[in-house]
Amino acid sequence: MEFFKAPTLFLVIVTLTICSSTSAMNSMYPSHGPNKGAYWPSWAINFPPSAIDTSLFTHIYYAFLSPSNITFKFEIDYPTALLLKNFTNTLREKVPPVKRMFSIGGASDGPKVFSRMAISYDTRKSFIMSTIEVARKFDFDGIDLDWEFPQTPIDMVNFGHLIHEWRVAVKEEAKLTCRPQLLLSAATYYKPEVSLDDVYRKYPVKSINKNLDWINAMCYDYHGSWDLTATGAQAALYDPNSNVTTSYGLQSWIKAKLNKEKLVMGLPLYGRTWQLKDPSLYGIGAPAVDVGPGIEGQMPYVDIEKFNSQNNALVVFDSLTVSTYSVSGSSWIGYDDVRSIKLKVEYARDLKIGGYFFWAVNGDQDWKISRQAYETWTI
Repeated sequence: MEFFKAPTLFLVIVTLTICSSTSAMNSMYPSHGPNKGAYWPSWAINFPPSAIDTSLFTHIYYAFLSPSNITFKFEIDYPTALLLKNFTNTLREKVPPVKRMFSIGGASDGPKVFSRMAISYDTRKSFIMSTIEVARKFDFDGIDLDWEFPQTPIDMVNFGHLIHEWRVAVKEEAKLTCRPQLLLSAATYYKPEVSLDDVYRKYPVKSINKNLDWINAMCYDYHGSWDLTATGAQAALYDPNSNVTTSYGLQSWIKAKLNKEKLVMGLPLYGRTWQLKDPSLYGIGAPAVDVGPGIEGQMPYVDIEKFNSQNNALVVFDSLTVSTYSVSGSSWIGYDDVRSIKLKVEYARDLKIGGYFFWAVNGDQDWKISRQAYETWTI
């Protein structure tokens, strides 16, 4: 057996040291400071990645990719590959650059697909290895799982297995390739217990603490077109009549012992709309009969500002819920504006959680909301 000569041995040791150091980078998010993220919808054809002001964000998420519902691997066609490359190349060259994530799933992906994927070790492995392949091929810094939402206690157990095995895989891949570990995050319900039906289930907080860099708690969609009987603050910070609020959700995650620095608060750049039953009764909780303006009762902030101006709408800030609504005739829109965002970000900052994110970046107008959030957290 021939032993290494001294210079060769030195180079091997140096290489292994550098590789070990590099693979440890980006392994756990908290060392990188506050998370100021935003999702970019890949269907936003009038708002390309080049339009994003990266000085206001730390992470931008490509939304969405979906795995095969048979193999649970990603089958990237040519047009999608071009979109992915344009996304990562554009954001990498921006000044300042931001972390580039791709998000898997979204509201349109049925939770049963993820449930079937997560049910066994083999299907989880197939999915995990494919996510790593996509991330490296298209130059992403990390991967975000948007499973909306695990439906049963078994789903939650399997969610925990999935993120544990995912973390093991990205660690191993980083070690083998001498590259920084891929970041891992997940979009979750606004609180640790999912209460959309009568089936009680709770996220595996212990596994999240150990295996994810952070979670994006979706602190919105508390009210909407699924209940047309009354208007509602869709992302209320507080509610004197309910615990369906952002403050309750964030406090619940902390009470469940999620590490604060791994908790990222979701903020909507869109509003929910209703048609009032009686235009003279227009407060939050006023009787309604149908969805209002926008697409299926939803309107991006940029269009809300235009609607308010064009229709000379009455704009009201509601201090009880820390939200804003506007009224024009029978049209009612509930949303967040600069004032409510400032107070929400102050609340999150004072809680000392990991940051905030927006759905979705193309909904802002002249960066008013995003700039307010950035400046509020920074002060």
